[in-house]
Amino acid sequence: MVALTGIFYKIANSWRIERSDDMSEVIDFEDKVLEEKEGRKMPSKKHSITQTNITGLLFNDKRFTTFVELSLDASPIDLSQFGLKAKDELIPDVCVYLEPPPVDDKLGSDEVRVTQIPDLAIEVLSPSQTVNELLKKIDAFFALGVKSCWLMMPSLEEIRVFSQLKCYKNFDMNVTEIIDEVMDIRLPIQKVFKWRSKEV
Repeated sequence: MVALTGIFYKIANSWRIERSDDMSEVIDFEDKVLEEKEGRKMPSKKHSITQTNITGLLFNDKRFTTFVELSLDASPIDLSQFGLKAKDELIPDVCVYLEPPPVDDKLGSDEVRVTQIPDLAIEVLSPSQTVNELLKKIDAFFALGVKSCWLMMPSLEEIRVFSQLKCYKNFDMNVTEIIDEVMDIRLPIQKVFKWRSKEV
């Protein structure tokens, strides 16, 4: 009887191991699918704070309507020409509109992908992304008709404001303001990277 119990125990354990391996294959497959999605990033604490701060600052400007992680319809252009894996959508960290897209206030209705292109698209660099990846997205944003793009780099406490892909200005903690002449925006850089001081 003891011998039979031992055999059943070994069979049960080997089944668990096989099942565990199968499950890990499924998890690995799901992770691979997620990684292949364009724009997938692993946001960090500084990424999150920066995205929150810039959204709040722009939200307080009554000229603008801000959206976070809004899916933009990029089907009018071929994104592969920019070296992007996405097929027909781009998702900036923050979108800013002078004239926002209409929102259907009917209960239960929503728009998953927006066709109206924002005036300003902002990307915040996360530790799992490269600057080159985000420059490709910025190039695609301009091709879609975005007027201005910002590349925010929290780890360097630096912001690049683009009016075209090869035309940008750098702003870091040695200056007091971020200036976007296209959008007529002036913001205190200390408030964007405000983890630096409790006094800000």
